[in-house]
This record gives sequence, structure tokens and C-alpha cells, in this order.
Amino acid sequence: MSAAQAHRSIFVEWSGGVKILRLILFVAGMSLLGAGPSVADGVGSQLYEVVTDTGMPHLEENLRYARTLETRCLDRRDLSSAFWMLNDVSLQDCKLSKTIGSPEEDVYRLSCTGGHGTTGQATWQIGPDRLAGTLDVRLGGKNMTFYQRITARSLGACG
Repeated sequence: MSAAQAHRSIFVEWSGGVKILRLILFVAGMSLLGAGPSVADGVGSQLYEVVTDTGMPHLEENLRYARTLETRCLDRRDLSSAFWMLNDVSLQDCKLSKTIGSPEEDVYRLSCTGGHGTTGQATWQIGPDRLAGTLDVRLGGKNMTFYQRITARSLGACG
């Protein structure tokens, strides 16, 4: 069963105001169009309840945090593309590349080709019925940071 066929639901909860409306529309659009990480079907694919918390500490208190909740199929091979913020136009030239892998943990380095100095890292803890990942990014030249934390609880096999 592909990602487009998987049942999806999304709930967006914001502690914030109007300035983040563009980000809300981006998240909603991605879920409605079925976009997101490309899910590789096969051995190990599981249906997960995925909670993603996004924090932007440089913003005013009421704009700093966002939470999404969705249900989707994931495979360990999908972890480098699981963070939806990497689909934003400001990070379109960036990708996560695995640097360390073990049965319980994968570590990825964020590399960008645009010369803007953006750096980051993602770390995933892998368990038999849950995934937990954190992406930390520093936007080059702006001295701004953000993070995304994903907690995924297995709901069983896809399909």
C-alpha cells in the first residue's frame, strides 16, 4: 500500500497568531495533496500515529510552537525524508544523509548546496513499536534555529 493510499488524518494545533498562517497553509496543503515522505512499501513498513512538534525559538512566545498529528505508513528507509519542514522552499537544496546507523539509532547530517550556510543534524531512536526523531537546524547568515521532533507509535502493518 502506498502513502497516497494510506489513511491520513491531520490535526494542526498552533500556539500562535496570523504571522504563521503561511506555515499552516503549507502543512495543510501537504497533507491534502498526499505529499510528504515517499513511503517504501515492503518488509518493515508499518502504519504509525505520527506527532510532529516544531519549535522556532527566535519568534515571539505565541508564535514559537506547532504540532501536527497524522497517520501514515513509514519504513526505516523513509527517516531521512520524514521531517516535513525539509520540503519548505527555503530548504529545497538541503538533504539529510546518514552518517551513523545501528539497530537502535540512526544519525543524519543536513547538507545544503546553496552556499547559504544552513547546517543541521537529525537523530532517530528506533524501537520495535515506536520511532523518535529530532531535527535541529541552524539557518545560515540569520543566526536563527528551529527544530522538529517526531514521535511515532506503531499501529500495525500497512494495508
